[in-house]
Amino acid sequence: MSDKTPFETDMLTLTRFVMEKGRRVKGATGELTQLLNSMLTAIKAISSTVRKAGLAHMFGIAGTVNVTGDEVKKLDVLSNSLVINMLQSSYSTCVLVTEENKDAIIIPKDKRGKYVVCFDPLDGSSNIDCLAPIGTIFAIYKKETDDEPSEKDALQPGRNIVAAGYALYGSATLVALSTGQGVDCFMLDP
Repeated sequence: MSDKTPFETDMLTLTRFVMEKGRRVKGATGELTQLLNSMLTAIKAISSTVRKAGLAHMFGIAGTVNVTGDEVKKLDVLSNSLVINMLQSSYSTCVLVTEENKDAIIIPKDKRGKYVVCFDPLDGSSNIDCLAPIGTIFAIYKKETDDEPSEKDALQPGRNIVAAGYALYGSATLVALSTGQGVDCFMLDP
């Protein structure tokens, strides 16, 4: 007995979804689309690393404490670097605020865009060693002034959020994303 269900060849990938959503916005420059796709690339890389963490000896403490007083895990350090590097190379951000760094990261002028991103690269990292779920959370704001970027640009009310989302890493990776019109959820195919 064979399965006669046709194989789906026109899949809606997360990248395609973000691009199609961006095309529908009047006056869109593509900068937010580029930023979201860069964040999603970092999430995919973190997901892959989390799945292989035990084999790659990525469990355990890195030997430092973050700004909230938590012991920093090896996966925290790697995840933070992945998100920072992907967002910096997107040419769409000007300020990055992460739980793992004491100060805001001001993007160099030659790579600067108009968005501020606040994120926790690996929320719940105290759960890493016991294999409980962990995730990445982020909020994106538009810089409101023409001044030089600073930490103050991240001090905006929640109603100013342009896009926000999270990734939940576990037996599968779920990504939830909102750009202001509801929340869309995706299951990543490893």
